[in-house]
Amino acid sequence: MPYPLVTTDWLQENLDNERLVLIDASMATVIGKEPIVYEHPVWIPGSRQIDLEGTLCDTGSPQLHAFPTEEQFTEEARRLGITPDSLVVLYDNQGIYSAPRAWWIFRAMGLENVFVVDGGLPQWLAEERDSVPAPIKNTASSGSMLGSLDRSRVRDSAYVLQHLADERVTVIDARSRARFLAQAPEPRPGVRGGHIPDSLNLPFTEVLEGYRFKPPSKLAAVFAELDPSVQPGNGHQLVFSCGSGITACIILLAAELAGYDQLSLYDGSWADWGSDESLPVA
Repeated sequence: MPYPLVTTDWLQENLDNERLVLIDASMATVIGKEPIVYEHPVWIPGSRQIDLEGTLCDTGSPQLHAFPTEEQFTEEARRLGITPDSLVVLYDNQGIYSAPRAWWIFRAMGLENVFVVDGGLPQWLAEERDSVPAPIKNTASSGSMLGSLDRSRVRDSAYVLQHLADERVTVIDARSRARFLAQAPEPRPGVRGGHIPDSLNLPFTEVLEGYRFKPPSKLAAVFAELDPSVQPGNGHQLVFSCGSGITACIILLAAELAGYDQLSLYDGSWADWGSDESLPVA
């Protein structure tokens, strides 16, 4: 599996690469951290833009931020000019926030050559690199990517409920400790406080240093401290959750950087679980 991050240096050197499809995956709403606010929005040169809450979200689903359908993904990927040979590079304007969500969508839909810029736009700007005032508009293009969802990478509440007592499956929640422990209210009405029984809490901010991910050795230590019994390569299933499936992908990507495999996303996350009175809450 290719290493999932690229540096700003690598991106600078590859901006003219014909295989490169550079995508801004920023979101308008930022929850769980103090958002970086820009006086004038800017983009890395050559960027296209995707809408994780629109064109890459199944808006026909009652679930908040639902994974896109294969048809939605295929249409958007082709409009972006993506082929199976493309080098898709994603970033967002918060450093590391929503780009990992887009990364996991692309991975789950069958594209392996997809990467996240470590540090994103803030790191790029901090290094005084060039920026532009607008992204490239998405237009009909010659993309040939065909989305095919690997359903083992995206789980639902039925799967999580079925495996609550399975010692080979661990749910890791990226929300703040206060929300995890029901000591702070949920931001969405009708969602109970608390967490999935036997799940572990790893706030997504704890895998980051500044705008970037912690080094793999430090990430390995974070996961080892969280649950020493879960070791990379031992076949243990890690299912990642958060409020609505966005920041869960940050700690999912951190787990891959730390050497773990057998990773999946509980896409509905706490917005789904916490609003269903039939599901148990701790």
